[in-house]
Amino acid sequence: LQKELLKYKQEARNLQGIKDALQQRLIQQDASVLQLKQELLRANMDKEELHNQNVDLQRKVEERNRLLAEYKKELCQKDRHLQQHQTKLDEMLRQLSEANYQQVDLERELEHREALLAHCMKREAEE
Repeated sequence: LQKELLKYKQEARNLQGIKDALQQRLIQQDASVLQLKQELLRANMDKEELHNQNVDLQRKVEERNRLLAEYKKELCQKDRHLQQHQTKLDEMLRQLSEANYQQVDLERELEHREALLAHCMKREAEE
């Protein structure tokens, strides 16, 4: 009976050692699971933050694209106005050039008539 008792005590100690080892391993696994859960939580938080940043950036891009479209529209309008003003300016320059030519012609005619008048006056004075 004593041998059997020693044998069972030895077996109980062996089982207790196995139990302690398994409990230690379970504690380590629980710690690893807890660490993995924390990392997963952090990763999910980072993912959510990146998603929010992405949404914010997309909103900013859309806003900038809207502004860009407005600026392009304004630029097209200004280009049309500039073209209209350029056309008017070209027309005015052409009219000014014509007026200058007419002025030169009129000045020549005036000089010619003054010369004729002076010539007539001279001839009249001589007569």
